[in-house]
Amino acid sequence: MSTAPWPIEIVHGQPADLRAVNAIIAEAFDPRFGEAWTPSQCMGMLALPGVWFTLACIDGRPVGFALARTVLNEGELLLLAILPTMRRRGIGGALLRSVIADARDRGAEMLHLEVRANNDAVQLYRSAGFSKIGERRDYYRGHDGKLFDAHTFSRTLD
Repeated sequence: MSTAPWPIEIVHGQPADLRAVNAIIAEAFDPRFGEAWTPSQCMGMLALPGVWFTLACIDGRPVGFALARTVLNEGELLLLAILPTMRRRGIGGALLRSVIADARDRGAEMLHLEVRANNDAVQLYRSAGFSKIGERRDYYRGHDGKLFDAHTFSRTLD
């Protein structure tokens, strides 16, 4: 992974930023895997207590986001997406570090996530200290009906 030649600004998302989040989702998630959330799913999740999102911006333009939540002393990374043209530039790592810090600040002692087994982001999560703790066979169903496994990862937030 290379680092970006420009500053990446990580900001806490506001309701007005949901349009940008939905645009990133539309570009970032390959429809073959059935992972993308709908705008109503994002809005519904954000209405729940303990849920937040952050945006990664370059020159004021959103290029990625992370959606996460805390419940009691556990955090969960729900979504992390980067525009395809902006990947492998350190943006995902910056967002992940922000989620880890925010979850810790919210009282989480552990952070969990789930990812498609063949997703390139697995390496990002491993490099950030996450370990595989489980597998969900045939969890994702692509639009063509093909099934894909999901892996669950966790790390402590000490």
